[in-house]
Amino acid sequence: MSYVYKNSKGVDWYLNCKEVTLKGGQTQKIYFFSKDQRDTGCDLPADKQVVENAANGFPICKNK
Repeated sequence: MSYVYKNSKGVDWYLNCKEVTLKGGQTQKIYFFSKDQRDTGCDLPADKQVVENAANGFPICKNK
């Protein structure tokens, strides 16, 4: 079950996470929101918080 965030416009956004490889060869976990549920869905980590962009309603996953 992925984390679901309902923004101020009433749209549901689903949190996804993915391991990516950077140019230097290191791997890093990235978090992103999508309007549809995907296989990469994940729960919100304890060290992150969701902030909404006031201009367009897009949710952003930031460090606390």
